[in-house]
Amino acid sequence: MPEPVVIGVDLGTTNTKAVAFRTDGTLEASHSVGYPLEEPHPGHAVQDPLLILAAALESVREVVNQVGAHRVAGLSFSSAMHSVIGLSPTGNPLTEVITWADTRSRVQAERLRASIGGLALHRRTGTPVHPMSPLPKLVWFREQEPKLCEGVGFWVGIKEFVLLNMCGALVVDHSIASATGLMNMDTLSWDEEALAIAGILPEQLPEIVPTTTVLPALTDDTAAAVGLPATTPVVVGAADGPLANLGVGAVRPGVAACSIGTSGALRVAVERPAVDPLGGVFCYALTSTRWVVGGAINNGGVVLGWAGDALAPDLAEPPEEELLALAARVAPGSGGLLMLPYLLSERAPHWSSLPRGAYVGLSRAHRREHLVRAALEGVSLQLALVLHSMRSAGLEVNRIRATGGVMRSPLWRQILADTFGMPIDFAHGQEGSGFGAALLGMEALGLIESIDVVADMIEIEETVRPQPAAAAVYASLLPVFAELYDALVPTFTSLRRLAPSLPIDLDLDAGGPAGGSSSA
Repeated sequence: MPEPVVIGVDLGTTNTKAVAFRTDGTLEASHSVGYPLEEPHPGHAVQDPLLILAAALESVREVVNQVGAHRVAGLSFSSAMHSVIGLSPTGNPLTEVITWADTRSRVQAERLRASIGGLALHRRTGTPVHPMSPLPKLVWFREQEPKLCEGVGFWVGIKEFVLLNMCGALVVDHSIASATGLMNMDTLSWDEEALAIAGILPEQLPEIVPTTTVLPALTDDTAAAVGLPATTPVVVGAADGPLANLGVGAVRPGVAACSIGTSGALRVAVERPAVDPLGGVFCYALTSTRWVVGGAINNGGVVLGWAGDALAPDLAEPPEEELLALAARVAPGSGGLLMLPYLLSERAPHWSSLPRGAYVGLSRAHRREHLVRAALEGVSLQLALVLHSMRSAGLEVNRIRATGGVMRSPLWRQILADTFGMPIDFAHGQEGSGFGAALLGMEALGLIESIDVVADMIEIEETVRPQPAAAAVYASLLPVFAELYDALVPTFTSLRRLAPSLPIDLDLDAGGPAGGSSSA
């Protein structure tokens, strides 16, 4: 008989991807289905839950067709965190998927974060009080959509919605629950104070279960749709961030996972939950005995994309390689130029929707090469602040495994190693969260002894070590970079107040700002 496979199903922000792995880590098949992230109004970032359900069914069906139904030992799920959907008492969606990127609850989050119990709430639940979190989103619904709330029977995330429709079970795993701001990390149950703030009852939320929980069957309709027996076991799985650590083998003490795609993140696995005294990091569950502590940043590869559009529109498409070549011409430190890369506000370690990007130290001698390199360094320095917060939480980090699209660049690899001041291992291409979901499923189904086996599965393609001189430059710049945020908060506040009267749209046909005219 051919070796069995477990299919990891990763419900992402812009696509769902199913991946089939053998127990030795060999990838057998994969298929992804995309869908839009809609932004119909400023601050809104929503999706159609039925499109995501359809994408999950299609991606699984295509992988089953590739490997054969008789080889599939089970399904296991990963999902983007922080989503919210209001369901009717019969399970029909009453709202769109309110994603992590939705910031309409900014006012509620800032009010709650500034309250007396805001930091305590973060430290008790592990979830920063930020517009990404379901807790402020639920407060927004209570204040802005009270009539809709009256008809909501259940509040769920996208993974819970998909599992409800595929398996008929209304459950949420410890990992996703730990990213809602509603679960107490010590008791692994819904936090009474958080629920009171949100204005919801425990019975309006799914039952909390371990990430290795096995749901024994698919519904008949799902079985027919994906081409599997109804008796195929389904492992509830976990959140994509913790599973990304598992997917690159960063599960041992002191080994952190760093990923930089459009955004970025730095996380380390620990045995007990922990949050630093200032609330700079999150703490999310992977299993009931293993947690992931770290921080996500909004601005990763998107900063390089902005630099190409704004600073070098003359370069060939795509401009990334030429931009990186420009940056490589400049010495570490960009001639004393710092960039705060907060183009999309920021998450860790400040957890605020207030900041905006800024160049500081600009002089007449600087050229676009300096501006591009400072942008790369700003992203890396922001991740270094996350590392500092992790260490402030008492965590040991002495090795980093990195992945992500921008990590293909040798220059960015070296800047990251220099900024962190430690070696960085770059793993050979894996499927990240999908691979992590498959591994967790293998443990739950008894196909592997423990998820710890992954540490020896991952092939390291390159180790980049810090260059002492460059590392010293970044070590001297980091405290300067760190103090800029606090120094500019009053400026960020004033600019937000003035923003409605300062339109940013361009009227390129008229040669000037929209609604205005140009003059000599």
